[in-house]
Amino acid sequence: MSVAVPRLYPVIYRDLIDAALKEDLGRAGDLTTDAIVPPGLVAESRIRVRKEGRVAGLWPALETFRKLDPSVEIEVVHDDGQDVQPGDELAIIRGAAREMLSAERTALNLLGRLSGIATVTRDMVRAVAGTNAHIVCTRKTTPLLRALEKHAVKLGGGSNHRFGLDDAVLIKDNHRAIAGSAAEAVRRARAHAGHLVKIEIEVDDLEELEAILDLGVDAVLLDNMEPEVLAQAVEIVAGRAITEASGGITPETAAAKAASGVDLLSVGWLTHSAPTLDVGLDMDTSSQR
Repeated sequence: MSVAVPRLYPVIYRDLIDAALKEDLGRAGDLTTDAIVPPGLVAESRIRVRKEGRVAGLWPALETFRKLDPSVEIEVVHDDGQDVQPGDELAIIRGAAREMLSAERTALNLLGRLSGIATVTRDMVRAVAGTNAHIVCTRKTTPLLRALEKHAVKLGGGSNHRFGLDDAVLIKDNHRAIAGSAAEAVRRARAHAGHLVKIEIEVDDLEELEAILDLGVDAVLLDNMEPEVLAQAVEIVAGRAITEASGGITPETAAAKAASGVDLLSVGWLTHSAPTLDVGLDMDTSSQR
């Protein structure tokens, strides 16, 4: 099985790759490779997965090799969005051995991290199959990796919540406290935001939920509610707003919360706790010349 998602434009991640390579190469470059690998040596390597999962981040990883060796030749075998098994090849890389080895760790770090996110997202989407709930990620992302991590969620079959603070209004407890009431917080948000900006408000219990529904918000964030309470909340909302469950949603709890009838499951776990997918670079020594 695979998911077709348009690739990110390279301009989105090129600066990130530059910074990551500079971090690894430091002030003196790759001391080990420079000492052992002769200049001009050409080699062929294969990126392989060592555990079952879904591929994400292949193109940023390949761009890492191109950064150090613009003439590198790359053949993609399994693309982003595809499910793979242990031993499957993702890409074959032919080029300068020195640059290939120096780019290896940065490339695999990106590929493993993003593939891990895509894999757990895929598994969570499967866990809620048969319900109306959609799996969405949050802003709990690795600093500077948000675009890539949210893209990995989409490759896993999930959807993106707010990309940043600038694309939607989400009124939380502290906002309400400063405004003095939920109604005043919504009023201020409507006066400030444009007509295309949606407004969501967080509620902690059913009493709060009933009080805010008449404010005409677009969505309600049902925070840290158990499945039976979520089901009651869905009945109270009765289609007047999008319902989003948040807090404590893991692969073990997702199915029960989705069965409550909520529209969205907001899962920070996808990007802050997903295990890395094990990937490796295997160099074919017989290809060296």
